[in-house]
Amino acid sequence: MTASKKAYTAAVLQASIIGLSFLFVKVALAEAGPLDVLAHRFTLSFLAMSLMMLIGHKRLKITWKDIKALLPLALLYPAGFFAFQAFGLFYTSSSEAGIIQASIPVITVILASWFLGETTTLQQKIGILLSASGVAFMFLMKGVSLSQSSLLGGILIFISAIASAGYNVLARKISKRYSLMEMTYVMLSIGFVVFNVLALTQHAFNHSMDTFLVPYGKPAYLLAIVYLGLCSSLVSALLSNYALSILKASQVSVFMHLATVITLFSGVLFLQETLSASDIGGALLILLGVFGTQIPLFKKRESHAQLKQVKKEGVGIR
Repeated sequence: MTASKKAYTAAVLQASIIGLSFLFVKVALAEAGPLDVLAHRFTLSFLAMSLMMLIGHKRLKITWKDIKALLPLALLYPAGFFAFQAFGLFYTSSSEAGIIQASIPVITVILASWFLGETTTLQQKIGILLSASGVAFMFLMKGVSLSQSSLLGGILIFISAIASAGYNVLARKISKRYSLMEMTYVMLSIGFVVFNVLALTQHAFNHSMDTFLVPYGKPAYLLAIVYLGLCSSLVSALLSNYALSILKASQVSVFMHLATVITLFSGVLFLQETLSASDIGGALLILLGVFGTQIPLFKKRESHAQLKQVKKEGVGIR
């Protein structure tokens, strides 16, 4: 299997993990607040990766210089993305948030063009817009109620989208200097510190410090945190960083729309949710857009035409 095929496989697996994670987020949020869930999941992912480093044959040698260089990446994702998303969802609906976050691949294309000099074909641009339109269409058909207080939430969600797009671009650049494990370990370490500080500060203000660890006593919550910490945080970060080390940032980012489709169908399979015509239509737009960004149809047609021309010229020479 070529490196590009491995990268595509990693991107699809990451989208699948993220898509399924929403089921476990629902379970976790039934027992704890958003900041507690984030603190618990990144604590588990940090501990798991630290154990991997201890028992692994190749030890990481991360200096303060390396941490300073990787800090902006970790502050964008997971710290910035999840923090702004969590507070944004407090002021706005998930439907509004879903529509705004559909813009992440579009923002990624713009940032990648500015900072990395990446170029996209007309077909890829159309594919990105199609997939974003599919996400927006599904959420719009579910109904979006705009309110005055949702403006702040929308701004926070948009900042989280910029943070995610910024991560895609910066990870692509940094992956040329740092290894996959170094990038992922620093990201998870910063996530562990940031979300535990935020969660504990919130509990200190609410005088509820004694409740911070209570959810761990619920089997369903523990199962959800294991999935979110090990799969959705640790494995997902490894897959994403690997894909970004090989593929363009714009190519990898559009796979996040695929996670929306997986979330949709996992809800049908595991939560007995129903699919509407708008869901199916939106899913088809997303899939068409994702495939459109990865498969150069027009390039293939052009090459085929050129081959026919070469054969024709060859016959004439003979």
